[in-house]
Amino acid sequence: MSQNVLIIGNKRYSSWSLRGWLAAKLSGMEFEEVLVPLYRPGCHEELKKVNPAAPPKVPSLKIGEGAVWDTLAICEYLAEQYPGAQLWPVDTLTRAHARSVVAEMHSSFQALREHVPMDLSKKMPYAPLPEDVQADISRICEIWRDCRSKFADKGPYLFGKISLADVFFAPVLVRFHSRSIPLDDICQNYFHTLWALPEFVEWREAAKKEEWTITDYSPK
Repeated sequence: MSQNVLIIGNKRYSSWSLRGWLAAKLSGMEFEEVLVPLYRPGCHEELKKVNPAAPPKVPSLKIGEGAVWDTLAICEYLAEQYPGAQLWPVDTLTRAHARSVVAEMHSSFQALREHVPMDLSKKMPYAPLPEDVQADISRICEIWRDCRSKFADKGPYLFGKISLADVFFAPVLVRFHSRSIPLDDICQNYFHTLWALPEFVEWREAAKKEEWTITDYSPK
């Protein structure tokens, strides 16, 4: 078994697992992946079994007998351990900007999370959403436009080169896609760029093969 084991939940539904997995892939870390299906009896016990040193949540990273949990903590660990991957922008002020964006995504947008859960099996025609959800969408698009206006000359991602900022917004793309959220040209171009990231494509293809689906629980 690998020294590093990343424990994740269902690829169709688990937004935080997607973030942790993408960060691990982009870091270049060698790791074993363990998927524990969520939203069913016994899942908490299974999570404790595969990573006893961590709370029964996903994602968590088992490192020998130690553990790191919470997606942001995992991402910071990966950025420190694999500096060559440059998961954060190199420039100090740009890195602070990226960290601010990630922190906002980590702690905000509760209305969007509640009303538009991540579900890679869903694709619905657009329909108007509650005002607080639309406010979250507008703020996310504002972040994207601001980043692209400042860093477009450095590459196609939020801060030019792929970074943890893009990782944190990846599940938002799934939410937008599932409800056919209309986007302006700048946001749509960014959407297409991140949607085509090979690691993100790999995740979505694996999600299609999952046999277990949620029938009586709405994931967040």
